[in-house]
Amino acid sequence: MTSYKTTILLLIVYALGLAAATFIEKYWGTTVAKLIIYYSPVFFFLQILLIINFIASSIHHRLFQKKKWGFMTVHTALIVILAGALTTHIWSKEGTVHLREGESVGDMLIQTGKGEFRHALPFRLELKKFTVTRYPGSSSPSGFESVVIVHADNQSFEKTIAMNKVLDFKGYRFFQASYDKDEKGSILSVNRDVAGRNISYTGYTLLIAGFILCFFGKNSRFRQLSRALKGGMIALLCLLSFPLQAQNHSFSEKIKTMFQENKINAEHAALFGTLPMQSMDGRLEPVNTFASEALRKLHHSDKIGGLNPEQFLLSLLTLPEWWMHVPFIHLPNKDIAQRYNLTEKQCAYNELFDKNGNYKLENALNEIFYKPPSQRSRFEKDLVKLDEQVNIFYQLINREMPAIFPAENAENHRWETSNELLDEYTANLLLGLQSGNWNTANQTLEAIRAYQKEKSTLAIDSQKIKAELLYNRLNIFAQAKKIYLIAGGLLLVLAFILLFRRSATGLKWLIRLLASIIFVNVLYHLSGIGLRWYIGGYAPWSNSYETMIYVSFITVVAGLFFIRRSILTFALASLFGGIILFVAGLNWMDPQISPLVPVLKSPWLMIHVAVIVAAYGFFGISFLLGITNLLLLFAGKGNKRTPLHLRIRELSIVNEMSLWLGLALMTTGTFLGAVWANESWGRYWGWDPKETWALVTVVVYAIVTHLRLVKKWDNPLLFNLMSVFAFACVLMTYFGVNYFLSGMHSYN
Repeated sequence: MTSYKTTILLLIVYALGLAAATFIEKYWGTTVAKLIIYYSPVFFFLQILLIINFIASSIHHRLFQKKKWGFMTVHTALIVILAGALTTHIWSKEGTVHLREGESVGDMLIQTGKGEFRHALPFRLELKKFTVTRYPGSSSPSGFESVVIVHADNQSFEKTIAMNKVLDFKGYRFFQASYDKDEKGSILSVNRDVAGRNISYTGYTLLIAGFILCFFGKNSRFRQLSRALKGGMIALLCLLSFPLQAQNHSFSEKIKTMFQENKINAEHAALFGTLPMQSMDGRLEPVNTFASEALRKLHHSDKIGGLNPEQFLLSLLTLPEWWMHVPFIHLPNKDIAQRYNLTEKQCAYNELFDKNGNYKLENALNEIFYKPPSQRSRFEKDLVKLDEQVNIFYQLINREMPAIFPAENAENHRWETSNELLDEYTANLLLGLQSGNWNTANQTLEAIRAYQKEKSTLAIDSQKIKAELLYNRLNIFAQAKKIYLIAGGLLLVLAFILLFRRSATGLKWLIRLLASIIFVNVLYHLSGIGLRWYIGGYAPWSNSYETMIYVSFITVVAGLFFIRRSILTFALASLFGGIILFVAGLNWMDPQISPLVPVLKSPWLMIHVAVIVAAYGFFGISFLLGITNLLLLFAGKGNKRTPLHLRIRELSIVNEMSLWLGLALMTTGTFLGAVWANESWGRYWGWDPKETWALVTVVVYAIVTHLRLVKKWDNPLLFNLMSVFAFACVLMTYFGVNYFLSGMHSYN
């Protein structure tokens, strides 16, 4: 039990057990996964063995005498956190309270594997009022809250319980969980865990203190690595390529001619794009944003037949019958075209209906919707996507979108899609197409704008509308992607040349120039994140697209952290940042700015996601450095005293430093997520697949960073190989859980 080899083997078993449990949970449910693994005696015993192993190895290797304070504090913190989790598991009470307006309750319902029972509370709760707040013009909840009266000790007082606003009284914490369909009743989750919470939070505090000591302590591993890296630049020519699938936008000559004949004036279309409208989720946005999203979802492109998004939307509103025959709706699966006799790659709306007007996909869709999403095949999922595209097109040609007219006396400030002004506007657009004179259409457009200002009960923030138009026009992330890819690629080439000409002053100036360009691009990238934050009103890392944008930014910033030690690391980070932005720009990523669901309106979320995604950036750099080092190792077999092997050693040091930074951020971010969960809905950990795989990622990278403690495993080949393989856990946590598993974090 004093062996480091035992530590690594125990961690491997622990990671495999956690990973297996997520698949057991998918096929047999959470209860079975908890019974077999999470709460099994064997799993508890495994965690006890890890604690014993740490204590025994610390004593055996005299870590106290060596003053490894950071190492000791971090591992002590993990023991305290496990003790807190055990305390919570054994002594905490967790349940629900169901309240109806005007009624009071003095107990809570607790459900266990043995059944359910009532637990008396030392006070009574009375629901005075329950309120659901929705986003303007939308049925989506913005928030919900319960105003309750607490009756205790012959006294009463009033409190409000809302999402991320907890009632804490006599050791019991009440969280807003759900509500009745008639919105007259509230369901609160209840948690009593004073001892467990205090122990766990102490552990979290120790963890952060320990990591600070790990990076700044005199005898820490990170400081040793920093001293061992004496500078110098390493280089390798990496040819990274990825397929750019060209869209097939070929149309017949007749349709091309029609496109040009029915082309709305570009200046008028641009004015139309500045018009405010209400999105389906209630957000006020410029028509330009909606038009771009509609065209992208239907056609998987930003242009069609020489028309920009606003021209496309105006043409569709003006000539809906013609567009029904244009084969432009993107098909996500070629088998769909064959089965339903559709034009390959892109089909027309009318092709989806038979001679009798029956919808060809209807029967198949009815069968698909009876299946849970996790049981649907790829073909079935693609069929559902096509159906969504058909619904969008149907709503457009029937003028159910976009909503540009504030409705009078409408519930929840809802805007409408139809109005006499729209009929007048489309008629004037037709006149403009025939005569080439757009003055009348311009006047009608200004009349619509005046109508919005007069009738809207919502404040139209013109500054945010202008900011969003600027955001759309600049297309910051697409431009930043190009600079990262080009400058990062050139930087790699120059670094490769510098490997053989280390005294070349001219090359060094070129490298500095490229590094400066990338640095300016980082600031440009940051401005895009800031602009999106201002427009949306929340930190932009709440969904897959936004986190990819943030991961790209953090990856390049992480490269800047190592720029003085290794120019290659910075070049790889820049190139990788460009690749991540490339992936974010693919059609299956949704860049739409949407209001947050209530549970995500927490400052803890912003911190938790920011820290975890920052860890992904450092792990991405280690992944690229690992690949680079493996190539160098295979290219430089033989004498280990060559300059190439010295470069491999330097690069391995940078790799390990990046891993330590990533591991510290990932561990801290994971436990910050536990704090968010506990403060938002009353539990630290629910063994949700996303949570579990985050823990698997922490354990796997802990294994990689601890390999050096076993002499037989302390070699560059194994270390760099493992730093590459470990990145698979990051991909599984970020992408795999969403596609292969299911859980609370599916919205990410």
